[in-house]
Amino acid sequence: MNLYFVYILKCSDGLTYTGITDNIARRLAEHQNGTNQTAFTYRRRPVMLIFQQEFNDVLQAIYFEKRIKKWSARKKFALAAGDMDLLQILSECRNASHCKFNPNQD
Repeated sequence: MNLYFVYILKCSDGLTYTGITDNIARRLAEHQNGTNQTAFTYRRRPVMLIFQQEFNDVLQAIYFEKRIKKWSARKKFALAAGDMDLLQILSECRNASHCKFNPNQD
């Protein structure tokens, strides 16, 4: 059975990078060693692995990666820290007119 990993790196400049791989150790080494000079992480090394989630279904892994790539850095750091309370707070809609459920609507 193949395993897939969605991971979040904290870069040296404080930015985050989210990726997917089937070999977390190899991929982290590629980021650290600067294998690809055009990669987002190349000029932001060293990087630190702050989160990884294992999947045995590649489609689930891809879905999760695409979902969290859109998140703010604060949400990614809350996920990495396991702070589900903060993650919930950061996930709440801040603008009532754009929420799926708007209690102020008739």
